[in-house]
Amino acid sequence: MAFQTELLAHLQSGATTVARAWGIERNDGVRLGFTDHDRDLSFEGFAFRASTGLTASALEQGTGLAVDNSEAVGVLSDASVRAEDIAAGRLDGAEITCWLVNWAMPTERSVLFRGSIGEMRQAGGAFVAELRGLSERLNMPRGQVYQRACTAVLGDASCGVDVSDPAMVADPVVEELRDRSVFRFSTLLGFDPGWFTHGQLRVLSGAADGLTGLIKRDTFEGGWRVIELWEPMPTALATGDQLRLIAGCDKRFSTCGAKFSNRLNFQGFPDIPGEDWITSYPTKSGSNTGGSLR
Repeated sequence: MAFQTELLAHLQSGATTVARAWGIERNDGVRLGFTDHDRDLSFEGFAFRASTGLTASALEQGTGLAVDNSEAVGVLSDASVRAEDIAAGRLDGAEITCWLVNWAMPTERSVLFRGSIGEMRQAGGAFVAELRGLSERLNMPRGQVYQRACTAVLGDASCGVDVSDPAMVADPVVEELRDRSVFRFSTLLGFDPGWFTHGQLRVLSGAADGLTGLIKRDTFEGGWRVIELWEPMPTALATGDQLRLIAGCDKRFSTCGAKFSNRLNFQGFPDIPGEDWITSYPTKSGSNTGGSLR
């Protein structure tokens, strides 16, 4: 591990004033800083709090492509990491950097670890975070998948649909909510039934601001529009919280054309023969398109 020249000289002096500092940047842009020093530190745009009690176990690192790993243990606190944030997944995949720093001269520092947060768990008043090195990203599957359904996410670069178009979204407020997963609206009109099925619900205000949910069903029941999520929201919502509902896409070629007029950007292969095609045989009459033989 290469150290900054000034820090290396300090370490070789025999009398050291070093500490570890941890910087976490969540996906929503929030930055958190921790240090095992007994005083707060500040550098690299982070304010490292001494009272948070973050410590780390031994770090395993290698020169190959094996994933570096470690665990960090900290105290749950309203000023740092809260149990609600862990339950809501706000720290999932957050970027994390660990420095060895001379606390008497913070410009003398070197990076010990850089990666992301994996699995997090909590027990009592503490949390344990799994740390994954940069080589973890090499384990993620890449490349095109040959399948009938579209592989794009509605609104991404390969899809091209503008999900900010008023025809694609609605911005209601919470009126009635059951079990954190079933929303009922009396004023959500102007969209066909099922328009938001397979879509996304985003929370724009309140305690759950920034969280999202996947929409399972969009129906009308007794004059109410009912939006049901696949899973309950991890954080409670209150009446009046602002939402955004984004149109749903079932990944079919017919839907891409009829609902979004976007066939040219379809990222699937709708003409791939079905599994029964390999057992088909020539016939004198009837179609032989690769569909079901029954």
